[in-house]
Amino acid sequence: MPTHPALRRPSPLRFATLPAIVVALALASSASAKAQSAARASATPATLDSQLFEITVPQLESLYTARTVTVTQVVDWYFARIDRYNPIYRAVQTSERRQAMAQAAALDQQLASGHLPPWPQRGWLWGVPIVTKANTSIAGQVTTDGWSGYKLPGHELVAPRDSTIVARLRAAGAVFLGITNMPDFAASDTNRSSAYGRTGNAYDVRFSPGGSSGGTVTAVTSNYAVLGNGTDTGNSIRMPSATSAVVGYFPTRGLVSIAGIAPLDWLLDNTGPIARTVTDVAIALTAMTNANPAPQPDPLDPRTADAPTKAQPGPYTQYLKPGALRGKRFGVPAFILAGSGIPFQGIPAVVPPDVAAAEEQDSVLPLRPSTRKAFLAALDGLRAAGATIVFDDAILPPSFAQVVSRAGTMPYVEEGTNLFLKEFGPAQYHSVAEYKQATGQNIPDTIVNPTRRRKDEPAQQQMQIETDPAAKANYFGPRQQALDEYNATLDRLHLDGYVYPATQMPPPDETMPQSYARTGGISGTISEGPHSDTSWVNILGVPAIVLPGGFYPNGLPFGLEISTRRWHDGDLLGWGFAYEQITHHRHPPTLVEQGLLPDMP
Repeated sequence: MPTHPALRRPSPLRFATLPAIVVALALASSASAKAQSAARASATPATLDSQLFEITVPQLESLYTARTVTVTQVVDWYFARIDRYNPIYRAVQTSERRQAMAQAAALDQQLASGHLPPWPQRGWLWGVPIVTKANTSIAGQVTTDGWSGYKLPGHELVAPRDSTIVARLRAAGAVFLGITNMPDFAASDTNRSSAYGRTGNAYDVRFSPGGSSGGTVTAVTSNYAVLGNGTDTGNSIRMPSATSAVVGYFPTRGLVSIAGIAPLDWLLDNTGPIARTVTDVAIALTAMTNANPAPQPDPLDPRTADAPTKAQPGPYTQYLKPGALRGKRFGVPAFILAGSGIPFQGIPAVVPPDVAAAEEQDSVLPLRPSTRKAFLAALDGLRAAGATIVFDDAILPPSFAQVVSRAGTMPYVEEGTNLFLKEFGPAQYHSVAEYKQATGQNIPDTIVNPTRRRKDEPAQQQMQIETDPAAKANYFGPRQQALDEYNATLDRLHLDGYVYPATQMPPPDETMPQSYARTGGISGTISEGPHSDTSWVNILGVPAIVLPGGFYPNGLPFGLEISTRRWHDGDLLGWGFAYEQITHHRHPPTLVEQGLLPDMP
C-alpha cells in the first residue's frame, strides 16, 4: 500500500441518512469568514492531495460548503493528475479544459455570493469533476465512438446537442473534464481504438482494463475524476469495472435514457455510472434519471416511458443502509460456473438448431480456477453482512443460456445506427447512407450489418424491428421466455437476486501473446479480453452492479456482480452499499509515470 499522504485511502464514508448529511453541511457553512479565509489560504498542493485523493461526492460538497476549497482549485487538481499520468495510461481521449475552467469560475462566483443553496438542493453533482465516454454526445464535441472514421477532417461527427444524460448531469452541476477512450464502436472486451490507441490498467499498465468502458474505469480508479459514465451492450460497464476496483452500475433498461449515445446494438445498449463508491453511484444515478422522486422519461428513448410508474423512486441514496443484506438470499447461476456459451447479440430464428448449437459451443467461456477461487472468497463478505448464498444446479442451468442465446438482435442493428445519426449526427449526414455519400467511405458492418463468421449460418437481412414479421421469433419471444425463467427461479427458491463473477478470467497481460480466451488453445496473439458471461443481463434488461470483490495474487482486482428483478434498482444499490461497508475491498492503484509505451498496438 502507498504511504504518501496523497495515496492513502480516506476513512470510509459513514453514510447515515440524507438529512444527517444536509445538517452536517449546514453546520459547516456557518463557520466564520475568518476561518474560511484561512482554510482557503492553506490549500497548498500537498493539502489538496490529502483532501481530494479518493474523495466522494458528499465529502467534496462538504469542502465546498465550508469554503475550504474552490471549484477552480479542485478542477485544477484533477487536470494536473491527467497531465501527469495520462501519457502513460491514455484513459482520456479529449480534454475539455477550457470549458471546465470557465464553468469552475462561474461556480466559484456562486460560492462567493453567499447565496448558494445547501447540497443537494444546489445540484446533486454541483462542482463535481466527471468524465464521459467517447460514444456519448456532448454538444460541439466530436463523438468519436472510438472510431477514426468519425474524425475524418471536414467530416467529423460533431454533436449538435448534448445526449440526455449529459444534459441531466450538467443540470445537476457536474463539471465535464474530458472524454474517455473506448474501442471502436464499443465492440471489444479490451480498450484499443483506432481513434486514440490503447488504454492501460491503472493497477498495472501492461494489463488490460477491459472494454469497452475501460477509459472511464481507468480514469475513475486513477483519480482523474470523481466519477464517469460507461455504456454496456454485453458487459462493457461491468467487466472493466471488475478489473479496476470500481463500482459499475447497469440500471434496469429503461431507467436511464440512451438517447444521444452512439449504438453498438440499440436493443442491448445501456448506460450507467462508474464511481469509486456505491454512494457516488447512487448520487450519479439520481442525477442521470432526474429522479425527483420519480425518474423522468425521455421522449427520445421510448423504453423509458415506464420508469415513472414502475421504478423505485429516488433519490437513490435513501436505500443505502449498512444492514440491507441481512436476511437476503442470492443464487449462483449454474450456467456461469459451467461456462455455457451465449453468443453476443444472440442467434436469430432463421439459424437452424444444429448451427445454433455450434455457435453456442464456439462461445463456451470456462471459469478460470483463479477466478473461481476469488469468487468464493468474495462471497464471504455477503455472508458476513447477513446474506445466504445458494448453490444449486437448478439455478439458471445451461438450458437457460440456450434460451437466452436465441434472442437475436443482429437483424436490427442498422436501424439503431440510423436513429442515432438522425437525431445526433452532424449536418452532413443523418444516416448510414448519407455518411457514405458525404465521405466516400462505408461505416463498418459492426454497427450496420453484423454477421457470424460461421459459413453455415444463413444470410440475414437488416430489418426494422417494428415491422419485421419475424421479430417475435427472433427477439421478443426468446427474451420474454428467458425473463420468465429468471423471475420464476427467484420465486421458486425464494431468492432476492443472483451473484456471480463479473468476468470469467483475470485481466490479461497485453504485452505478451495469450492463450485463446475461450478454448485455452495457444493463439500467439494479444488477448481481446478479459471476457465475461454476462450478456444475458443486457438481453433481459435487468439491473446489475459490480463491486470490488478482492484482488488476485498478482495485485489485479476481482469484481463481484449481483443482479435482481427489473425496476428494483434501489434495493440493488442498498445491497451493494452493505457489501462495500463490511468489506472495504477497494484500495487505489499506485500509478507510474513511465513504462509501457503508450502507442503499443
